[in-house]
Amino acid sequence: MQCDDRHAVTPVHLFAGAVFLAASLLTGSASHTDLTMSAAQAAEEMPKEMLAAQIRTQGFACDKALGATRDVKRSRPDHAVWVLKCSNANYRVSRAPDMAAKVQPLE
Repeated sequence: MQCDDRHAVTPVHLFAGAVFLAASLLTGSASHTDLTMSAAQAAEEMPKEMLAAQIRTQGFACDKALGATRDVKRSRPDHAVWVLKCSNANYRVSRAPDMAAKVQPLE
């Protein structure tokens, strides 16, 4: 069987699934604010965990991802730049489609 990219699972699919799961777990008494906060929390967790996993595969140490902030000034369409804060180090991570991330340790 051939793999077709149209059916590949992407981070967007995973995020949508996480939001759906969070919404499904809420009871009927949950408010709109609870649903919004769950989606916001899932959106916040996603970049830092994905970035941490990516830099680890490239040989950088990130014991625990504490946060990720998009660097709007350095980012461009198809080239996202993030500042990743780990418990043991901070990194500037530049990502372009279909390429390894460029990782710069920060002091």
